Amino acid sequence: MPDSVKRVKIARSFGSASNSYDISARLQRYSGKHLMPWLPKLKSQQDDFRVIDLGSGTGFFSDILASQYPTVIGVDLSKQMLNFAAENRSNKLNWLAADAYKLPFQDNSIDLIYSNLMIQWCDPLEPVLAEVMRILKPGGYFIFATLTDGTLFELKTAWQAVDNDQHVIDFKREQTLTNLCNFDGKDFSSLLIEHQTQDIVLEYDSVLHLAKELKGLGANQVPNKRGKGLAGKDKWQKMTSSYQKFVESDGVYPATYCVYSGVVVKNARPL
Repeated sequence: MPDSVKRVKIARSFGSASNSYDISARLQRYSGKHLMPWLPKLKSQQDDFRVIDLGSGTGFFSDILASQYPTVIGVDLSKQMLNFAAENRSNKLNWLAADAYKLPFQDNSIDLIYSNLMIQWCDPLEPVLAEVMRILKPGGYFIFATLTDGTLFELKTAWQAVDNDQHVIDFKREQTLTNLCNFDGKDFSSLLIEHQTQDIVLEYDSVLHLAKELKGLGANQVPNKRGKGLAGKDKWQKMTSSYQKFVESDGVYPATYCVYSGVVVKNARPL
């Protein structure tokens, strides 16, 4: 399947979740909040300081960014998400439907790009990071959170006991992300000046509860899945039975999310 088609399918999946997203976005709230201390503080009123929320979704964090910076643009591939954001967020914000692989901004024109749990859906990731660095001004910041290998390992392990199909996307390894963020090219360089990793375990009442939350986030799209549609009843029962090995003594179903957060500077300088 061509990469562009995969991205359209992912955008449709997230778009269909625009009304349920905020209810289901426990992880997004947590990771996005922990990026806030890294945001640069303006020394004075800089009317030309331009910020992009890349993968802005429903605009929850775009709203917060708009309270700190004069110009904030929410960028998302899903027009449904952007329509929801335009109706529910501050009228100070600007919204733009765009593909992260081809951002419609001039070179060296953006001061800060914030991206919370979006780039894990970008495969390959290298062209997206190149676009981010292209449009950032020298000294500009890319502040992001993404997911790494080990995310949803309980669900992945449970499905592996059933068949060889792909039911959970393959997230990049931590070292791979670190290497990609430290780039030294002909036109610009980038440096990961700070990062952290943490495992966040969310609790669910059942595997069905987990599946419904992933669907409510639009995160149930697996581009490389061979089988089409939902798994059959027998497969689902086998998977849920296999998941039992992870269930805690109080009946809670855990799901682990490995979150990698970082600050990248173009033509690096200290924060």
